[in-house]
Amino acid sequence: MRKNRRRKTFENVEVIDAGAKGKSVGKAPDGRVIFLTNAVPGDVVDVMTTKKRKAFFEGVATHFHTLSDKRTEPVCEHFGVCGGCKWQHMGYEHQLHFKQKEVENNLKRIGNIELPDITPILGSKEQYFYRNKMEFSFSDSRWLTPEEINSDIEIEDRNALGFHIPGMWDKILDIKKCHLQQDPSNAIRLEVKNFANENGMTFFNPRKQEGLLRTLMIRTSSTGEIMVLIQFFEDDEENRTLLLNHLKEKIPEITSLLYVINSKGNDTIYDQEVICFAGRDHIFEEMEGLQFKINAKSFYQTNSEQAYELYKITRDFAGLTGDELVYDLYTGTGTIAQFVSKNAKKVVGVESVPEAIEDAQANALRNNISNAEFFVGDMKNVFNNEFIEAHGQPDVIITDPPRDGMHKQVVEQLLLVAPPKIVYVSCNSATQARDLALMKEKYEVTKVQPVDMFPQTHHVENVVLLEKRA
Repeated sequence: MRKNRRRKTFENVEVIDAGAKGKSVGKAPDGRVIFLTNAVPGDVVDVMTTKKRKAFFEGVATHFHTLSDKRTEPVCEHFGVCGGCKWQHMGYEHQLHFKQKEVENNLKRIGNIELPDITPILGSKEQYFYRNKMEFSFSDSRWLTPEEINSDIEIEDRNALGFHIPGMWDKILDIKKCHLQQDPSNAIRLEVKNFANENGMTFFNPRKQEGLLRTLMIRTSSTGEIMVLIQFFEDDEENRTLLLNHLKEKIPEITSLLYVINSKGNDTIYDQEVICFAGRDHIFEEMEGLQFKINAKSFYQTNSEQAYELYKITRDFAGLTGDELVYDLYTGTGTIAQFVSKNAKKVVGVESVPEAIEDAQANALRNNISNAEFFVGDMKNVFNNEFIEAHGQPDVIITDPPRDGMHKQVVEQLLLVAPPKIVYVSCNSATQARDLALMKEKYEVTKVQPVDMFPQTHHVENVVLLEKRA
């Protein structure tokens, strides 16, 4: 018998919470949860469901009976279509409240951990224009607005330079102004698009796998330096040189002008040759007098100012006196390792990406840091008893894994090594809570500090101090 797939409508649903992935939460008459994409806690709405599952519905608010006092007017004209800033319609103080609540709920419910008093979340001083890296995609078949679709006007210009519509790999929203990266980011993006249009350059079509212009990446730093990388799908030297020369002359403050020719199926550049057209092939970031060289493939926290606060908390939790051997797992380009090195006897960093370790070693040399060593390898394989024997028993371990958290073998090795302190930095408190649950017999959580790195989104970082039980 065919299942009933008709959409349901629920009236006068009170939105009671903000949930995972930036969705808000209401309840259906039968008690099932409804996840909503366009409401704020405190709204009273009519809902049309878009998906039905055994335990929950997904839906959209179609009519608003009451608007929440937690609402604020979004500043961006693209809000609601672009999926980048899902919480722009919620006041910042309320965003922080729900981020803190998510961290606490995850640690308690998933980790089943006995918690100390959690320090109030550290908000970001800058609520807009805080990102130091943005990536935009070109398209010759831009996303049309409902007004454009319903109008009688023939749409001739379909070129776009902007962001993917959520869930649609081949549809790009053309961005007029983005509020995430400081100028001249918007000026650079618009200059590239306008010059390309004026000169008949083709924009990429992912379905047909054709077109000249593929992606644009802009990186900025707190030192005022700017990196621009244009990714070309086709090797068209004439148009490539024309565009890059124009950008070099029009916006001379660009420090690093790069390009990639990438004709493969996906647009990742990590396996591609990055070619320097003008300036240096890198820019510099600075923190407490330390310089960090950033190239096109480097990982660096995308909110520089708030990263400084995050690292200070990490260093404070470690409580270093100058006599400790510190391990920094998932060290990336060694930013945290170098940041804490002046307070430690020695720091050992481990990371799986060879290029990141090369950057870490080069940065340590540049910063005259002689008490930090960096090693490359898959964490679950390299972080073993032989590694401990070779480099010493750590007094403190700092771990900052990717969103998936730590591999179970890494957790098991942490428990075997059993340092007095572990500082766990996480961008996903759910996987952090899972890992903490595996360590709670041997370790007590003594400090918890959420940090907001990404205002206007649901993402939140969290730092936890684990101390070995007596």
